Amino acid sequence: MNCKGLLAAAAVAASTLPVQGEELSLAYFMGPRHPMNAAVFTPFAERLAELSGGELTVEMFPGGALNSVPPQQYSILLDGVADIVFALPGYTGDVFPMTNVVTLPDVCDSALDCTEALLRARDLIEQEYQARVLAVWANSPPILITRDTPVRTMEDIEGLLVRVTAIQDAPFAEAIGASAVTQPVSVINQNLTNGVIDGISIGASAIGSFNLHEPGNYLTTYFPGSGSAFVLLMNQEVYDGLSDEERAWVDEAANDELSLSGGRAFDAAAARGIEIAREAGVEIIDLTDEERARWQDAYATALEEARAEVVGDTTVGAVMDRMMGQ
Repeated sequence: MNCKGLLAAAAVAASTLPVQGEELSLAYFMGPRHPMNAAVFTPFAERLAELSGGELTVEMFPGGALNSVPPQQYSILLDGVADIVFALPGYTGDVFPMTNVVTLPDVCDSALDCTEALLRARDLIEQEYQARVLAVWANSPPILITRDTPVRTMEDIEGLLVRVTAIQDAPFAEAIGASAVTQPVSVINQNLTNGVIDGISIGASAIGSFNLHEPGNYLTTYFPGSGSAFVLLMNQEVYDGLSDEERAWVDEAANDELSLSGGRAFDAAAARGIEIAREAGVEIIDLTDEERARWQDAYATALEEARAEVVGDTTVGAVMDRMMGQ
């Protein structure tokens, strides 16, 4: 074959090769078997690849490969360490006060209900982030896991050191007699095992994900609070640097259904968590209606004080009402 023929053949061969697309990094600190990978991260990646015909893809970095300190997830996004991150706004509650309104008692009563509450306030929530919010969802309202003390009444919880997810949760735990401390989920199993804390307030989905049935002997199915918020964020400069078509692909892959999928998965994981605890011999304690009403009366003043707090150009109460559809 002459030179001209070789060039022509090379051109034909090149035209049959797949176009090399752009790959986005997605960092999360749980293992790849965590329910949120199946419910949110992988569906987003698969949908983006489908919409873009493989031109825009996602590479996963699970298990803290890019960051092993969960509260620093938002920071590594801003620093450009990852293009997309999974983060818990509750770890830095003072930075995301509107998002964390969903943790307040009586806002919502399931992970899906709490996710819908967040979506109703999404336009307010997005103002808090120097990033593109791809999804926002919640887990189920908290339960209480203890090692040494079964909690059936407020008297039982008096003086116990209880880990709560967000700083906003502390006044309500303290209103019923506990001492509250915030800690990342990655350390709570060990801390309960070693007696550093007396109890863990968390969504029941974490029982299976972090083996909390191992140090825990008692599980009280109610604790003041609603859902903890979760977000999937994209570096704003990376998003802005995409073409109009690429941004449209990202937006479609990250529509409200992605957030709702996270909420539904957390409800399913919470049910599994309770069952895991039950099968492991953890004593499951349901408060009586009368006792639950006592707890609600005890934190009523703290809730009114929280509603009056100013966040941005509005109040916690106004955000709470938006979340509740009022």
